[in-house]
Amino acid sequence: MAMESTMETRGSTGNAPGPATRPIIEVRDLVKVYSSGNVRVEALRGVSLEVPRGEMVGVMGPSGCGKTTLLNCVSGLDRVNAGSVHIDGVDLASMSDRQKTSYRAQSMGFIFQTYNLLPVLSAVENVELPLVVSGVSTGQARKQALAALDRVGLADRANNWPAQLSGGQRQRVTIARSLVNEPAIVWADEPTGALDSTTADEIMSIMQKLNSGQGQTFVIVTHDPGVGKRCHRVVRMSDGLIVGEERN
Repeated sequence: MAMESTMETRGSTGNAPGPATRPIIEVRDLVKVYSSGNVRVEALRGVSLEVPRGEMVGVMGPSGCGKTTLLNCVSGLDRVNAGSVHIDGVDLASMSDRQKTSYRAQSMGFIFQTYNLLPVLSAVENVELPLVVSGVSTGQARKQALAALDRVGLADRANNWPAQLSGGQRQRVTIARSLVNEPAIVWADEPTGALDSTTADEIMSIMQKLNSGQGQTFVIVTHDPGVGKRCHRVVRMSDGLIVGEERN
């Protein structure tokens, strides 16, 4: 297993890869079942999906249709019952839990609606945390964290606590943290769900700019049609299945 393969994708540019490019995300017949007592829920019922390198794809559908489950399973946060997930040619099922954790830390970024910032750490400390956990030296982690905050327009807020930041600023810190390790893929679950429409538009503009400038692949779960329109493609889900897609 070549753990370095995803690292080679960093620095790639362009929004719409040609058809000959191998998809960075390949999902085949994915099944996820949740069981509790006599209750059995098929959250994913044979989902297949390909995402080209550098694409910004939105995943939309009604609540409970399997959007977040799909993101969690494809990113390796959750186990699947059947099917396969390949990220840049690497089969997630071939990895141990420790390997998957390391793989995510080195090659993936995550943005959530609830920010998930540690209140006792400053903005720059929150951003550098994934690097420190990965063993990057303190000095280098701080340098990369400050650069990431600068990319999202928050260099002047590096030493502020999360409680001293607005919701939009906290989400910018989350975006900076998701990009600090220069990941090949950024997973976002309702990244604008807790924001007003103006701030949501600003956050999407930042994500689009980073996608086009840095070449990272974005997979965005959202209920917001406005967010969907900002993506290259929207995949629509219903009852644990992909039922259609459209390009913008």
